[in-house]
Formats: sequence, C-alpha cells, structure tokens
Amino acid sequence: MARAADALLLLSFGGPEGPEDVLPFLENVTRGRGVPPERLAEVAQHYLHFGGVSPINALNRDIIAAVERELAAAGADLPVYFGNRNWHPLVEDTLSRMAADGVRSALVFPTSAWGGYSGCRQYDEDIVRARTAVGSGAPELVKLRQYFDHPLLVAAFADAVRAARDTLPAETRDGVRLVFTAHSVPVAADAAAGPPADGGHLYSRQVAETARLCAAATGVDDYDVVWQSRSGPPRIPWLDPDIVDHLETLPDKGFRSVIVCPVGFVSDHLEVIWDLDNEAAAKAGELGIAFARAATPGTDPRFAEMVVELIGEQLRGIAPRRLGAVPGYGCTVDGAPCAVDCCASVRRPSSR
Repeated sequence: MARAADALLLLSFGGPEGPEDVLPFLENVTRGRGVPPERLAEVAQHYLHFGGVSPINALNRDIIAAVERELAAAGADLPVYFGNRNWHPLVEDTLSRMAADGVRSALVFPTSAWGGYSGCRQYDEDIVRARTAVGSGAPELVKLRQYFDHPLLVAAFADAVRAARDTLPAETRDGVRLVFTAHSVPVAADAAAGPPADGGHLYSRQVAETARLCAAATGVDDYDVVWQSRSGPPRIPWLDPDIVDHLETLPDKGFRSVIVCPVGFVSDHLEVIWDLDNEAAAKAGELGIAFARAATPGTDPRFAEMVVELIGEQLRGIAPRRLGAVPGYGCTVDGAPCAVDCCASVRRPSSR
C-alpha cells in the first residue's frame, strides 16, 4: 500500500571528520562493550593515518546530492536529511530539526543493504532512540526494505568488477581470482540474523547471494566469499576466513592476480580503505599477486536511482525489483521490527 511522506532521512553509521573527533567517535561506537583503551588507541591510528577523517560522511553527502538530483528529475518534492548513529550529524539532532521544519512523516534509507543486527535491527533501534529523544512531535519514520539483491546494486558491483579487472596487468588476467568480502560479525550474531522461523544466518546468506548474482553478471562461475574487519577477543568465533589470510592461499592454487570486491559495503568506509587498500594490497604485494580492488557502488549513478526506486515502492506502490532467492525483509515503522524477534542482539563479551 502506498503511503505519504514529507521527507527522506539517510541514516548511517557516522565517522570522524578531524583528529580531535577520533577517540570520542570510537568511544560512541564501543560504548557498553568493555573495549580497553589500548584497543581504542590502536584503532584510532587507522583513522589518524588518514588525517583523522573517515570518508563516510563526505560520501554520504555525495549520495544525498545524487538522490536529490534524481528526485528533482522525477518531479518529487522530497527534502533529504542526514543523520548518523555514532557521530555528527547525530540522528537525534537531525530528527529534532525535521520536527521543527514541520516534517510529520519520513522514509528512512539506511546505508546498509543487509539483514542481521548490525545491518538492520540496530537501525531500528536508532529510530526508536531518536523518536524518544524528540518526544511527542517526532515524525513517523518508515525504514525502507533491505536491498542487497536489487538489480541496480548488482549491476553497479558487476561493472566495478569489470573495471577492476581492466586495471590488472594483461599477462595476469588469465590467472585471476575474484574474491568478495564483507564485514565479519560474530558467528553467534549471524546465527541469530533474521526471523527465527527463517533459520537464521540471514546476513551471511544475503552476502553470499549478492556475490553469486554479481559473479553471474560478470560471467564468473568460481569465486570466493571471505570476511574482513573483525574485532573483539580472539576466543569469540567470527565469520571467516579473513581476507588477508585467504590471500595467502592463492599462489599455491596458481592464481597470479586477484580482484577484491567489497560487496558488503555501499561506500568506501575506513574499513575498506584500511583493510583492503592497505593491508590486503600489501599482503598481495608480498605474495607477488597483482591486486585490484573493485569500487563500491555509492558513487555510481545507479545507486541514487535505486534509492529513488525504493522510495517509489512506498510513495507510489511500485512493485519491488529483486534478483535473488534469499529472503529480504522490510519495511519497518517507527523502529518496530519487521518480524517478531527478528535479528535480536547477541551481547558481545568484554574485550578485557
């Protein structure tokens, strides 16, 4: 059923925009998880390597500008707001401004395509927290559905893989391995991802499905799905193998080059540019493997086109377009989960 909306809210993770922001930002991210100060200081160095600036906020502003252009071209008068979970502009502040601007209902586009706690349910919690902070005048918020298998997203990833292949030395392209990577999560969190009746593991299943669709679109039959950016105590199992460990297995299999596609990210987050462009690329160099990293889709014009299409599903009742066979869920209203007990949080043990 189509519904009305006064605005769109792009809801994201957030990132520091200067050296002085780094530790306060990391403290927000890890609040309540018992992460020791020395671990925060270690991660802070990743941000300080880039001047203390995460690319995520600037990239999100670029996405917003592209979405605004697409909306204008479609004749849709829908202002776009920007809010974050962990750093300014914080979603609570943005929602307060929306209320002051007279917004009574808005759609929410999360910068995560996935199910699971971190990729979906936590954004619902952000909505509830922000609406509670604003109080009785808070706009109604409808979070758009998961979009991991949207044809425009898959097409953007597939073209990025093709472009990455073209950057490899010609003599290595007949010995190239395509490797998809996404942010690792604890095994227990993945097991709890999705409605209980669906059997769990929704996040890893959706990542695998997007990788399958992208590989098929590029004519690749055999590829790998691996993980990156794990954190927390070593005794807690996370989804693996890690991308760097996996690269070490490629030379013995005869591969002379690798294309790494960060299929789990819509933009070049710090995890992409640090874990892939630095650590993974350096490991490939040590191993004598040519390395190419596919671009993330947020800068592709089709990404903004997809966002506007998702909006159209809600405002004009157009039929959703999906390529995959793995379930996808949404939408959620005012942060209410789209299924009972869906993607419940699995509390992480202290890192101490």
